[in-house]
Amino acid sequence: QVQLVESEGGLVQPGGSLRLSCAASGSIFSINAMGWYRQAPGKQRELVATVTSGGSTNYADSVKGRFTISRDNAKNTVYLQMNSLKPEDTAVYYCNAYIVTLTTRRDYWGQGTQVTVSS
Repeated sequence: QVQLVESEGGLVQPGGSLRLSCAASGSIFSINAMGWYRQAPGKQRELVATVTSGGSTNYADSVKGRFTISRDNAKNTVYLQMNSLKPEDTAVYYCNAYIVTLTTRRDYWGQGTQVTVSS
């Protein structure tokens, strides 16, 4: 049974920083891309950032220069460092990973964690 477990989000003031983490566990053979998505109230889920197993990254234009995605392959963990947070970053953040097991290869999602940027 594969699980993605995210760290807690929180309430942050505009201009502040927050770091999210997401650890994959279970009978994992390998993990390809990992990433973060977010969904604000009344909006569709959108990509925030992704990182390949080789370390190549991709960011949404709205977070470039403010957010940094990284991963620790030995720990099957992906991180999202969020700096210079804005109220429009408020959303539920979801971790995603394409995981290969002995029997399946598919996307897995974390449970979601709320990030609120407000004064």
